[in-house]
Amino acid sequence: MLSLYLFQILNGLGLGMIYFLIAVGLTIIFGLLNFVNFAHGAFFLLGAYICYTAVSLTGNFWLALLIAPLVVAALAWVIERLLIQRIYHLPHMFQILVTLGIALIIQEASVMIWGPVGKSVAVPELLRGVLVVGDFVYPYYRLFLIVFSGLVGLGLWLLLERTRFGALVRAGSESTETVSLLGTNIFRLFSMTFALGVALAGVAGVLFAPLRGAQPFVGPEILGVAFVVVVIGGMGSFSGALVGGLLVGVVQSLMTTLWPQGASLMIYGAMAVVILVRPYGLFGRA
Repeated sequence: MLSLYLFQILNGLGLGMIYFLIAVGLTIIFGLLNFVNFAHGAFFLLGAYICYTAVSLTGNFWLALLIAPLVVAALAWVIERLLIQRIYHLPHMFQILVTLGIALIIQEASVMIWGPVGKSVAVPELLRGVLVVGDFVYPYYRLFLIVFSGLVGLGLWLLLERTRFGALVRAGSESTETVSLLGTNIFRLFSMTFALGVALAGVAGVLFAPLRGAQPFVGPEILGVAFVVVVIGGMGSFSGALVGGLLVGVVQSLMTTLWPQGASLMIYGAMAVVILVRPYGLFGRA
């Protein structure tokens, strides 16, 4: 029984790190741009499908892990420059409607290109074995998922805390007018930040593909979980996205063993409790 719980906790950590990558991209975009991106889940599924295509054509998962986030980020850059830049000044309701439209376009285009049935992605050959410690057995790929996502998170933290770009993003989240007056091309900064946030969703989609495949209708589900993580952790908080993602992942994974029917209910219940106690999240600011 202890081995089962340990297995589920590790599964939850891996799932939580995927949620963290999605949520931190969402919170970075909102923190600087004050923009609600309801297409975030659609970019996640696009990353998974590009991974499937790249693996099908080349047989190389590692190449797909490099290519898919770049393609997703490039598409996000184009969409931001052509469309989203024009609605930053509008109320959030308009932003939600536009990004929902983008999400539906991506979803239906995915169905047209890859079909309505999900596609499976094989685990890379290097990670197909299992770790055996006594009676405990755990897949190498899931361990890789935890470690790699952690390294991506560390790289993102260093980018935001130790580089000029990160300083501009942090300053812009406080006052975009001040950053603009100091000589920064604020719209180029917006484009780069939007592309970075969406690229993180693309990375999460690639890492998720060998676990559950590329699914055309997974976008709304992932988006819902991402918002739960952001609400629990606090909008605009890197630490909040990490803690919220791990909390949601572990709770969801454990509940699939203890109470399978209530797994989703529990994470939304946790969100409701946090809202009642701290309406701005565990690490958010009032």
